[in-house]
Amino acid sequence: MNNPRQLRLWSLALICASLAACTTASFAPRRICSTPQARPWSLLGEIRWPHDQLFAGTTVGGLSSIDYDADGHLYYLVSDDRSHHGPARFYTARIEYDASGLHRVTVLSAQPLLSPAGRPYPSGRQPGPGIATPDAEALRVLPGGQSLLWSSEGDFARGFGPQLLQSRMDGRWLREWPLPTELRLPASESEGPRSNFTLEGLALNPDGQTLWLAMEAALRQDGPLPATARAGGPVRITAYDMGTQQPMRQLAYRPDALPADLWLQRGAINGISEVLADGPEHLLVLERSFAPPLRFGARIYRISTRADASSDTLGQAQLRPGSYRPADKELLLDLADVGLRSVDNLEGMSWGPPLPDGRRVLLLVSDNNFNPAEVTQFVALSEERGGCGAGL
Repeated sequence: MNNPRQLRLWSLALICASLAACTTASFAPRRICSTPQARPWSLLGEIRWPHDQLFAGTTVGGLSSIDYDADGHLYYLVSDDRSHHGPARFYTARIEYDASGLHRVTVLSAQPLLSPAGRPYPSGRQPGPGIATPDAEALRVLPGGQSLLWSSEGDFARGFGPQLLQSRMDGRWLREWPLPTELRLPASESEGPRSNFTLEGLALNPDGQTLWLAMEAALRQDGPLPATARAGGPVRITAYDMGTQQPMRQLAYRPDALPADLWLQRGAINGISEVLADGPEHLLVLERSFAPPLRFGARIYRISTRADASSDTLGQAQLRPGSYRPADKELLLDLADVGLRSVDNLEGMSWGPPLPDGRRVLLLVSDNNFNPAEVTQFVALSEERGGCGAGL
């Protein structure tokens, strides 16, 4: 997402020059769990790239999603670059890890995303007539490995709303999926999605039959952005039938309030930056917060997607208090407690191949906003067996 980029003062680059020079970091494993019933998580490792990392003539940055394609043994990483540092694009990569740590991230290819005209999208600074410059925020490989689904937050200043798009594996445009009416470009400034707070997360159920599309923040008519001592308004997460490519259900999710110590911090935000299927009836929800000048936070929650676990809000023009039942959320972990050197602007989340002993591995990536004061951060976590006990 682009909000931190708009709020950030570029003069802060000097204070983080040494940070941007770091490429890898290793830490002793640390086990974290949020509740006695939850499984603890261990940090396998962290790899950092500077803001000026180059590949195939492009600056590798703005990485807003990560997805693993088991058939090709490849990771897909979409950039939210509005064709400023290269064409709108995604990368393929290999990520190597084992029980001893996260060892290497290797970029293999850079693939432009093509417009319906079959050409790379023009720069947001010199846009083409009638063509929205995309702001890609989420990408998933669709079942069968023949195409990709990706979201754009829209180009509100030029009259283009958010989009859900399908492309071939070589980036060629295939089709646009329909959005629920309430998620489209607003008719007025008092309703509809807020600019830069739109389609932020995508998740596919394990059976490949249901897709989940998450907004970043509440629609204007549904409620306010989070504030200190006040959770944000309900954020809509829409389920699609993969067979018909039509919305079929929607749930509401309430993001956390801002930390109490930010009450004087103008520009602080918190919202959904990614979702990920956790079995057939649950989603992991990554909440990412930001406060100027460079303070990031990230928490992972787990919610039920069962139809009886929350209200169906699809087609509901406004979510008033008492008119819906939001999804209950369980905190799995706060990334501040995992043992990272720091938490950057984490926006992507994917399962990777399990470890040889069967433990699941969760991978995250950060969007560095092409800012010299930030880094591209890859994080690998392993889910341990057993519960949390004394001494962990």
